[in-house]
Amino acid sequence: MSRYSESVRGILLFLSSQARLRRWMETSAIARRLSSRFVAGETLAEALTIARSMNSAGISDTLDHLGENVTSLAEAAASRDEYIRALEEIRAAGLHANVSIKLTQFGIDIDEEACCKNVAMLVSVAARHENFVRIDMESSTYTDRTLRLVTELHARYGATGAVIQAYLYRSEQDLELLSRQAIRVRLCKGAYLEPPSVAYEQKADVDRNYIHLMKKLFESGTYPAIATHDEAIIAEAKRFVAARQIPFSNFEFQMLYGIRRDLQKRLVAEGYRVRVYIPYGKAWYPYFMRRLAERPANVLFLIRNLMR
Repeated sequence: MSRYSESVRGILLFLSSQARLRRWMETSAIARRLSSRFVAGETLAEALTIARSMNSAGISDTLDHLGENVTSLAEAAASRDEYIRALEEIRAAGLHANVSIKLTQFGIDIDEEACCKNVAMLVSVAARHENFVRIDMESSTYTDRTLRLVTELHARYGATGAVIQAYLYRSEQDLELLSRQAIRVRLCKGAYLEPPSVAYEQKADVDRNYIHLMKKLFESGTYPAIATHDEAIIAEAKRFVAARQIPFSNFEFQMLYGIRRDLQKRLVAEGYRVRVYIPYGKAWYPYFMRRLAERPANVLFLIRNLMR
């Protein structure tokens, strides 16, 4: 990644945490229209409509109700209830879909015990419906607490998995811990602004570590989720599974709603399993800014739409 791209990424990630800008963006009709490329809508019904269309194209779904960093336990409980409703609707509609959550949305910054109870209630519903809850990884300050909760809930219910971020130095150790316990892992590059003391800064280093961790997941992980839009990494994954004769049913590629739709369709046509991460909700701004920061092409897409 060029110095220019790194600078743009840093600026966008900084802006993603600015509360005043967030309030303005999330109440702006113009900004909401621009974000619709990456956010399915504000309601569960809108997200389910997208999920159905994805299923009809042979693509599975993960629903994510946006709204990190809640400020009260009442908000955290409302998030829990929204996700339980999503699981119920997924079951009723017969969709091939699960859900993905963030612990800051379930109250971990307010009361860790209450957060654990909220997540446990959701995971128990998922287990009863033979479904699955992915617990997203947020910034590195949450890594230990997130992994602790994932391992506890997996031991109790078995219906949950984790996310490992390739830009963190610690990730190989964390991946090995999860693999030993047969906990499903989504491998991504990482989308938060981290200090150089804990994370690789250069794209080449992140990519190199991603490929290294990906191969370890293929060898010892449980149903790996390879979350990337990087065609070079996807090509390396294809070569590796072909050489090891790993069945396509043993893993899946994961991508984000609205990004590289052509690549999603191509992978499905080639027989690979693909799952698309479908975010929805009114609190879309931080997610939207991180998507812009991940790829310069996303920023160019936004500029073209502004010009129109």
